[in-house]
Amino acid sequence: MTVITNKPASEEKNIVDIRNAIEHRATWMSLLMNEARNSGLGWDDFARKAIFRCGCFHGKDIAAKCTDISDLRKFAEVFPGTTGKKIFEMEVMELSDQKFSLEFHYCPLVSAWIKQGFSDEDIAKLCDIAMDGDRGIASNFPAFQFELGKTIAQGDPVCEINFIKKNATSG
Repeated sequence: MTVITNKPASEEKNIVDIRNAIEHRATWMSLLMNEARNSGLGWDDFARKAIFRCGCFHGKDIAAKCTDISDLRKFAEVFPGTTGKKIFEMEVMELSDQKFSLEFHYCPLVSAWIKQGFSDEDIAKLCDIAMDGDRGIASNFPAFQFELGKTIAQGDPVCEINFIKKNATSG
């Protein structure tokens, strides 16, 4: 039995439809990964690389829409988008020249993994691997670093995602 709490506050029809589509894809992801593990292949052997590549692909599109890829405020105008904010019930916690922080109050991926009966340990691992997509997105923005804080998948009430401006001296 899971200790993870992940209940949406909004039941807006079109958002629920999109969440269901995301759940469907998360189910594919987790079942493919589970079959690979059952065949002796560790998740870290392949999944992180593939999901990071997917994030890089999407990050290029986001970067193309951003008028200044070194400006966190400009990045925040295109990531994650209005629909993304609704799907994950995101709240901007900070937006400054140095930091863009979001809290997710709901995660359809976690919802899918709970429905599939994965253990809390596996859900936390699946979540971290899925976050490699966001790490891939961030890799298209060399002026930022990505930091993951708390996660719903680890039993926290929110997921914390931070994009932080790199210091001029750190590279």
